[in-house]
Amino acid sequence: MAVPDKITQEVSELRAQIETHNRLYHALDSPEIPDADYDVLVARLELLEDQYDLLIPSSPTQRIGGEALSQFTQLTHVMPMLSLDKVSNEKDLADFELRLQKRLGDDGELEYSCEPKVDGVAVSLLYRGGVLQRGATRGDGVTGEDITHNVKTIPSIPLQLEIAAAPALIEIRGEIFLGKKGFARLNRRAEEEGSKIFVNPRNTAAGALRQLDPRHTARVPLQMYCYSVGIFEGLALPDQLGEIFKLLASWGLPVNPDISTRVGIEACQTYCTELLARRDSLEYEIDGAVIKIDNLVTQRRLGSNARTPRWAMAFKFPAEEKTTRVLDVEFQVGRTGTITPVARLEPVFVGGVTVSNTTLHNMDEIERLGLSIGDTVIVRRAGDVIPKIVKVVRSRSQKNRKKIRLPEACPACGSAIEKDGEVFYKCSAGIICPAQRKESIKHFASRTAMDIEGLGSKLVEQLVDEGMIGNVADIFLLGIERLADLERMGNKSADNLIAAIDKSKQTTLPRFLFALGIREVGAATAQQLAMYYGDIGQIAAADAESLERVPDIGPIVAAHIRTFFENPENLALIKALQDYGVRWPEIAVDANAQARPLLGKTYVLTGTLQQMPRDEAKRRLLALGAKVAGSVSKNTDCVVAGPGAGSKLMKAEALAIKVIDEGEFLALLDALSQ
Repeated sequence: MAVPDKITQEVSELRAQIETHNRLYHALDSPEIPDADYDVLVARLELLEDQYDLLIPSSPTQRIGGEALSQFTQLTHVMPMLSLDKVSNEKDLADFELRLQKRLGDDGELEYSCEPKVDGVAVSLLYRGGVLQRGATRGDGVTGEDITHNVKTIPSIPLQLEIAAAPALIEIRGEIFLGKKGFARLNRRAEEEGSKIFVNPRNTAAGALRQLDPRHTARVPLQMYCYSVGIFEGLALPDQLGEIFKLLASWGLPVNPDISTRVGIEACQTYCTELLARRDSLEYEIDGAVIKIDNLVTQRRLGSNARTPRWAMAFKFPAEEKTTRVLDVEFQVGRTGTITPVARLEPVFVGGVTVSNTTLHNMDEIERLGLSIGDTVIVRRAGDVIPKIVKVVRSRSQKNRKKIRLPEACPACGSAIEKDGEVFYKCSAGIICPAQRKESIKHFASRTAMDIEGLGSKLVEQLVDEGMIGNVADIFLLGIERLADLERMGNKSADNLIAAIDKSKQTTLPRFLFALGIREVGAATAQQLAMYYGDIGQIAAADAESLERVPDIGPIVAAHIRTFFENPENLALIKALQDYGVRWPEIAVDANAQARPLLGKTYVLTGTLQQMPRDEAKRRLLALGAKVAGSVSKNTDCVVAGPGAGSKLMKAEALAIKVIDEGEFLALLDALSQ
């Protein structure tokens, strides 16, 4: 039949693409696309070649792998290292068994060896007289690369088999890989050394095996699991693959502990389901399971196709990496004000879900990736982990790429943006920013702030969602009627909440300052500000130089305080709260702040104080100039220990720090307050 020109063109382009990706993957260890995308290209080419009778001997569908590297000595595998056919659903796996039964002329259940499909590099190890003579990569399945000097650096590969009467010759085939812990350790070291961060374990393992200097390979904690035996001489092997694995393990060779023998394809499907559920907890990366006929005699009866054995099948799990395109980058304001870039993607099915957006974390991550809008990227999703862009595919990215820029103001409220630590940015508005509304109201009502009993997290969420409050001042406008109509509320609960709101109007200046949620102004700093200035108007008017004279306030905290009070919306909110009746007693300001007797001393409270609430004890210490810390260190001056004191007391005793009980503490407060 006549083949349409567009089909001929597509087949030609597919062959060229696949050959390019073969070389990138097998020869250069720098793949541009995930395995799942490569499989799609091959499947499409196979379909067209079969449908239009276009198969030719040189087609990449007739190849097993890629070319060997020219830098290494090339060698020929006496028994070709074949690849595996793949399925990804129960029906295709059941069809696999039906084909086997038909070829064998027996519809009885077959026995299979099931094992994880480790995401690594296939290798061949040749032992002569029990001594490791040669290590080789699979290469194109017929011709591989001699990597003996590198495999000898891998601790799990024995240089000599643990067997008295060693076989004259045996070829062990397996997968060399980099475990998850080893990969994480390698990247931590790279960060410390300021060197390149590795993208994924498989590529790192492949690159390590192709190092010309074995000292570089030895720095990578590679491992290996055996999966079959190739040629052998001078011994008789068991007929069952499961028994062969036991034999290899007895010789000191590494065998995967997750290998299992199952009867019938349904049992194999159960194995795959169980393995998929454990995928994230395994110490190595997998992309599926391998199902093999367990009996070697049956394997030989079934034979092989040109590039795959008929007696084995790879059951592929949902791909964890796929390519897609970045359509745009938006900036979201989190509940605490942190501004996070989020990539909008062309929807792609990866790791079992459709992904259309993913966080980019911060601007440093964007710079590290070299990412722009319009780029083609590799997205990775492992298990329930949030999808992540791991690499930009330069050759497939658009020419008119658009640079990603941090917004000049908060996207939610238009307020100024501040640097938050080394890599993050944050909205400076805090309490008046709509994006931070719920969290600011929860903080404002919390026990250590305005202490509005009954106004908990869930109720705050409900009130905001119902449009009943939009900021903290709206709390004091709530009425019983609307509250009583809320789900699970009722008249009694509404009455109690209104009473708690009215009670909270009588507060203290330190509590009020803390409730405003000024960045890095905790309870202790709020206490120091109140003691130093005595009035919120004085605090709002203070310049940075004045603020830095307050104990424990440095340039950064002073800048945060200035930013907060320079925002007119924040000042308007404070006035509204005062108009609604929020009051606090006047504070007598000590003209000589240095006169506070505990200034510069650090106290730690631990255990249960029976005669004074801990908050009151903390307030009294702060009023006397002390700093109250949450943990014991060599800088601690005194530990107040009540009944039930544990590790903090033990650490204080170990550091020979002064420890007093509650009675001594109360006596100290009385003496210093006179």
